[in-house]
Amino acid sequence: MELNINNFFSFKDKNSKIGHFQDLEHLDGLAVSTISAGLYQIKRDDLTLFYFRDGANYASVFTQSKIISENLKWNQSIIKKKIKCILINTRNANALTGKQGFKSLKNIANKLSIQLSDKQYKDEEKPTKIYPDEILFACTGTIGERFPEEKIISNINNLIDKIKYVQNKYVWIKAAMSILTTDLKPKLAMEECKIGNTTIKLYGIAKGSGMIQPNLATTLGFVFTDANLSSSILKKILKKNMYNTFNAISCDGDTSTNDMVSIVATGKAKNSEIKNIHDTKLKDFQIKLNSLLLNLAKSVVADGEGATKFITINVINAKHGDDAKKIAFSIANSALVKTAFSGEDPNWGRIVMAIGKANVKINIKKLNLLLGNIKILEKGELDIKYSEKDTAEYMKNEKIDIWVDLNLGNKNFKAYTMDFSKKYVEINSDYRT
Repeated sequence: MELNINNFFSFKDKNSKIGHFQDLEHLDGLAVSTISAGLYQIKRDDLTLFYFRDGANYASVFTQSKIISENLKWNQSIIKKKIKCILINTRNANALTGKQGFKSLKNIANKLSIQLSDKQYKDEEKPTKIYPDEILFACTGTIGERFPEEKIISNINNLIDKIKYVQNKYVWIKAAMSILTTDLKPKLAMEECKIGNTTIKLYGIAKGSGMIQPNLATTLGFVFTDANLSSSILKKILKKNMYNTFNAISCDGDTSTNDMVSIVATGKAKNSEIKNIHDTKLKDFQIKLNSLLLNLAKSVVADGEGATKFITINVINAKHGDDAKKIAFSIANSALVKTAFSGEDPNWGRIVMAIGKANVKINIKKLNLLLGNIKILEKGELDIKYSEKDTAEYMKNEKIDIWVDLNLGNKNFKAYTMDFSKKYVEINSDYRT
């Protein structure tokens, strides 16, 4: 299917109609532009600019892969506390492109900063010059192909001409669609909260469908807020709230070169100054940010390549938190578990296998295992009321809950994953073609 905003007014999948997405509206201090720069053979939006005309505080987290893209090297070199824009391209990851890839970003940043500075002088009462090191880049797509510098630079004028200072639902969905690769659906989320007595907006978009494993993956996520928060506060908040959201998902166990989740605060809400992450006035903001990040993270899993099942893995009553997490991801990343769920085969022995290989000390005599409300193991033995027929019927559901009760402590971890279907193989066997 061609990725086009018009598809969302006539798309056959009822879950993808434009009316099913949250009504993200305008956020002060942010402007958006989305265009087609011809990076794909088909005509689709592939270049997006988020522009902060007065500057914005920000924080980012990146992939834990030891091989990273050139744009992440660029972003990690930025030391300024405020940024003026984020430029996102699809189709090309700008990874393993060497000096050409990094130099291309430098050339694009120079061109973009000049053009945006000109726009400042045209549009602003008090214009400011925009510098190349006030620009962040996000890239996603194929690894190892020459970065399309020429196409992007030749479209910067068009990109800037189409900047919209006021957003609506259409603008947000258009931007969210432009950053997709193998994804089938745009991923958007919104929350509202309070900092003190001030109402705060939180808007977010993300992409990701394959190469998804904790410590991000081929995931891009962008959260925008009008809150007045410093970059140092944003950094602490973002890192804290990644643990049970984007770092709790896995589609296929593979970690990408390009992972990036950023939060940007325009400060336009003018809430009272927050100097400490533990300030009680920040409590509601943190709760709503976590909810938004989890919403986006779950959307990534639900839209996993070829996914037919959304699987939640609950590991409870572990002695240590890391033990619960290891077991959860041992199950989430097991190809045998994932294919069993795709085939709706109640082969619960594969789950037990994944628990055992997690390299965590367990007491089999205390182990309980459930699928939904169906008890399979009670204290390490097959439950006397276990029904293979009921379990097979449960496996037909699109949403599956696995419960692993270790009965060793009080630490829990919840992970989210998908199944491996024949479609997953098809998508990844001809990804570049």
